[in-house]
Amino acid sequence: MKLEYPSFGRIVVDGRTYEHDIVVYPSGRVEKRKKWLSKNKHGTSHKLDPDELREYLTEDFEVLIVGTGYYGYLSLLPESKELVKDKEVYELPTGKAVELFNELNEKKRVLGIFHVTC
Repeated sequence: MKLEYPSFGRIVVDGRTYEHDIVVYPSGRVEKRKKWLSKNKHGTSHKLDPDELREYLTEDFEVLIVGTGYYGYLSLLPESKELVKDKEVYELPTGKAVELFNELNEKKRVLGIFHVTC
């Protein structure tokens, strides 16, 4: 599986372009991020709420990579970090997060959450 972040607002997974935030599971499954769960609670989808994060914890993983957006606006809330305290967790601007995902996905089970805009 290969990810690319060619430009603001777009992410490409194995040649398929998505123009919205996505979650990439260790199995290779890709789904639209359920950001409304965080937005309804906090007024913004830039704070990753534990209720939203729990939606993605359906497959075993070793590493969580959060692509925080082009400018790095998305962040895990402290309570969300608590849910994954026994995992490797990286929060990086989406371009860097995609690079790390591609590097680590060959070696480990990686769960990726990618914000594709700001």
